[in-house]
Amino acid sequence: MEENKVMKEKSSEEQFQKVANHVSLVSIIGNVALSLMKLLAGIVAHSNAMISDAIHSASDVFSTIIVIIGIRLASKESDKEHPYGHERLECVAAIVLAMVLLITGIGIGYTALHNILKGNYGELSIPGILALVAAIVSIISKEAMYWYTRFYAKKIDSSALMADAWHHRSDAFSSVGALIGIAGARLGFPIMDSIASLVIFVFIVKAAYDIFKDAVDKMVDHSCDEQTEKQIYECVIQNKDVLGVDLLQTRIFGNKIYVDVEIEVNASYPLREAHNIAECVHNDIEKTFPKVKHIMVHVNPKEVEES
Repeated sequence: MEENKVMKEKSSEEQFQKVANHVSLVSIIGNVALSLMKLLAGIVAHSNAMISDAIHSASDVFSTIIVIIGIRLASKESDKEHPYGHERLECVAAIVLAMVLLITGIGIGYTALHNILKGNYGELSIPGILALVAAIVSIISKEAMYWYTRFYAKKIDSSALMADAWHHRSDAFSSVGALIGIAGARLGFPIMDSIASLVIFVFIVKAAYDIFKDAVDKMVDHSCDEQTEKQIYECVIQNKDVLGVDLLQTRIFGNKIYVDVEIEVNASYPLREAHNIAECVHNDIEKTFPKVKHIMVHVNPKEVEES
């Protein structure tokens, strides 16, 4: 039975890494293609906004590489030094991505504020129509990459992959800013570029905060939500031999759940029978909740009056 569990966990981890690697490869190819397209459009159409957007897309390639490394390390099997596995390394990758996202947002916000305060709007060049087209293509592509990555991040419950998805959306926001700025500049309002960039800065910082908070919660043994704990409790108490639940504790370890539960069992039962009840509770939780990696069931004797 223990061997089957190990094989099942190994198969699950292999599938997790396979999906994550595939999605990350798609992200790298897409970002490289977009970076080259936007850089070329920015140079030809004399658009500094588009050139900056190209650099932003190029930074996504670096971020995705961090995701691949983080997920690969998190998928390593347990060893003597790390008996509970390496899942938290994925959280580390998510935190690194949040920092990259925050720095990118601050850079966009600083540049925008500097241009607004400088006031020399006449010095800004008027971009060509090619830059406008490139911005529209970028928005559509990056939004599609966001939903694609988000879908698989939720499917395999990957913090790092979800962080990468939000990085795609931050690039889409950046391209929206570039589009508004380019359109505004062509209509005679170059300041529009900087105003739009400040709005984008707020969105990017908010996304970075959410990613960071989620990763930290998973690293500091944060408990499951109340709904999940209630469902686990109901799963335990449905066993006819369980007379009560004295304690139920959960903690999130990376993208896995660890459960500690103390159950009440008739004190007159022999040790073997009490053990079998505990094992049934263990198996019921494991079958019902795929994200649960480790379960500790403790049996407390309860005196029952014979009727």
